Amino acid sequence: MIEIEYIVKDRNGVERLRTTDKKAADAYDKALENADRLAQMLRDDQILPDLPDAALEELTIYLSRNAKNVERVLKGKEPEAYERKVHPDPETHPEPKQPPEPKQPPNSTADGEPAPSATKHAGKNRKRDAADNVSALKAAS
Repeated sequence: MIEIEYIVKDRNGVERLRTTDKKAADAYDKALENADRLAQMLRDDQILPDLPDAALEELTIYLSRNAKNVERVLKGKEPEAYERKVHPDPETHPEPKQPPEPKQPPNSTADGEPAPSATKHAGKNRKRDAADNVSALKAAS
């Protein structure tokens, strides 16, 4: 059986990715090239001049690999939900701990839907709250 393996190295010859997926190797190679351009731009403009090269490299690779969401944020939009990309070196960047499961809000069922009794009285409470707000505004003026 023949197996082809792709190795992506950075500009210094350091291996960054090893995969059998050509598409993934090409995408990562492109991300490294874009990160190099971005790092050069930041250096030329003297942005964060005291930032160590390793940190600048990590930052620009992250920005490059998440370019679509960076672009969305720069356009004033929320980033799309995405699967967290794991750093290639788990020794220096361990997997973050998963946040605890959110607790169910009061008056909700196991699937997170409002309990029937909660929705039944919600309309009445909303009207009462609005009436209280109007009364408070009249009293304040």
